[in-house]
Amino acid sequence: MPQDIADRAAGAVLGAFIGEALGVGPHWYYDRNELHRDHGPWIDDYTEPKPGRYHAGLAAGDLSQAGIIAELLLDSILARKGHDAADFTGRLETELFPQLDGQPRHGPGGYTSQSIREAWRKRQAGLPWGKVAGKADTTEAAERIFLLAALYAADPRRAAIAVRDNTLLTQDDTTTVALTTAYASVLAALVRGEPLNGTISERLMRLVHAGRLPFHHVTAQGSKPPDENAAEHELEGNFPSPDALIAVGAPVRAANDPALRIEPAWKIADVYGLPCAIYLQLPTVYYLAARFSGDFEAGVLNAINGGGQNQARAMLTGALIGAHVGLGGLPRRLVDGLTRGRQLAEKAQRLGKLAAQLSAAVPDPQAPA
Repeated sequence: MPQDIADRAAGAVLGAFIGEALGVGPHWYYDRNELHRDHGPWIDDYTEPKPGRYHAGLAAGDLSQAGIIAELLLDSILARKGHDAADFTGRLETELFPQLDGQPRHGPGGYTSQSIREAWRKRQAGLPWGKVAGKADTTEAAERIFLLAALYAADPRRAAIAVRDNTLLTQDDTTTVALTTAYASVLAALVRGEPLNGTISERLMRLVHAGRLPFHHVTAQGSKPPDENAAEHELEGNFPSPDALIAVGAPVRAANDPALRIEPAWKIADVYGLPCAIYLQLPTVYYLAARFSGDFEAGVLNAINGGGQNQARAMLTGALIGAHVGLGGLPRRLVDGLTRGRQLAEKAQRLGKLAAQLSAAVPDPQAPA
């Protein structure tokens, strides 16, 4: 099992980097006629951004800033053998922030996201880490914390706490933090070897009721009322409700329901929406990851061809399917076409080995408490 965790964790990590790089050329097209004019009717590989577009100047297969930040966290994890917030923020301060000026269309990768711009401005004003997070309701933290979900997959509570703490460095909206942590909890389950099927929410809620996921719950298992003698503190958690976990199951069941078909699959983006908000992105990600659970290429390409915030959609979908198929299930052409793909694969394998080492002393999270 530890070796399986190593392979699945590595697959999640490299799968996310592949998804991010696939989005560099066709990122943020909200007019599909324009997308098709610039990149053809079906995008099936890495592409260069057109002049004047987001990330212009990058080559096909390059990472943009989301991938760059994720690699900074990956390097920190590998150096510190775990999550060290001070080390990670130190890398942001020395390797990223000196290249920013607070403007969106500036900085490594050709675009700087809202939460990073806000953190940069507040640090420039002298505020300490812990006081620089903003209200961006996006997947910006999710685009790096997949690493922590993979690393601590065998220990759901540790994974959730590490993800929450890292998210709070740059985003502090409670719903955004809850949704980000829920995504990480799903990814951790896949790295443990669990299926992404219609019972995913029920399995996650069992962990909540067992005290192994720090979400609030106000009912007993099976949606029964809580024990009338339960103390209030026994019902409290870190997030406003467990709905971020409960909501995972619906798009997953839709993906596997033969009576409910969306064709072509990329049109799922039209169902939930093309913008960047995390509450629009995640249902699409869960749908695509469930529908194409064994076909990495189909999953990430449908994520890309949906348009809009397709880079984050492909990155998060790539992590989930990558966890399911493992490192060996990633298409060789996409690994080879990724800039520094061999180096990123090696780093992904190192994180996988570390995840396996950490899993050795952790009991089965689904076992009775």
